[in-house]
Amino acid sequence: MIVERLTYSHRRHGLDHDWFVHESTFKRAPLVWPGGKPLALWITVPVEFFPLDAPALPVRPLGGLDRGYPDFWSYSNRDYGTRIGVYRIMRVLDSLGLRATAVVNATAATRYPRVIDEIARRNWEISANGVDMGHVHHGQLELETERELIQRARETLTNSSGKRIAGWHSPGHSQSANTLMLLAESGFEYVTDWANDDVPYMMKTTAGPLCAMPLTYEWSDRVLLVQYNLAVEDYEAQVWQAFQRLHAEAEQHGGRILSLSVSP
Repeated sequence: MIVERLTYSHRRHGLDHDWFVHESTFKRAPLVWPGGKPLALWITVPVEFFPLDAPALPVRPLGGLDRGYPDFWSYSNRDYGTRIGVYRIMRVLDSLGLRATAVVNATAATRYPRVIDEIARRNWEISANGVDMGHVHHGQLELETERELIQRARETLTNSSGKRIAGWHSPGHSQSANTLMLLAESGFEYVTDWANDDVPYMMKTTAGPLCAMPLTYEWSDRVLLVQYNLAVEDYEAQVWQAFQRLHAEAEQHGGRILSLSVSP
């Protein structure tokens, strides 16, 4: 199993893929936001469904159910987010006059139509987050199986929301070697799984281009509060330090994106 996971026919010096070329973020043409603002604030709110019978192999996403079946405790804890938590986030963002991008599982859209209605009422963007958190994209997926998952997610969210779905975020940040090509083939315009930059950059696939958007992993509330068990004060400090660093770099090198993933 370990040998299979490490086997890769294109391993070589430099980048081991051709989706984009390596370039320094400090040597690109400066990104200019409207009004000359140094930072763009991008808030994402995951709206996820964790099925009770989700497979543990070959990979389990962060937040996946991890107790013996049937894991009602973890299941109901995740369900709390779509019943209670997401509305609290909405109220806070409403009070600040801020809109977000809802990163939505297709199954969540059909199971929780009220959430979709509230997202639409606030004119939030909807980005596809696969079918559900039990259907993770990985290297062992057959091409046609993954194509069907991507198309099903996009069609379900389009029908549920009446909105055009341009963005994609794979459940658990996972991809196969075919994911980018299949996303471009299905009409997606941007993808958020690659946490390797602070500004957007273009990727190329055999089916057309995609924009990689910097949905930063390091200061996601789920990572800091749940995975690292930090206190809320530590989370606030991390975000504030990220703001200061990006703001300082933006003044010299052009606009940056401060992305905040706020989980219900």
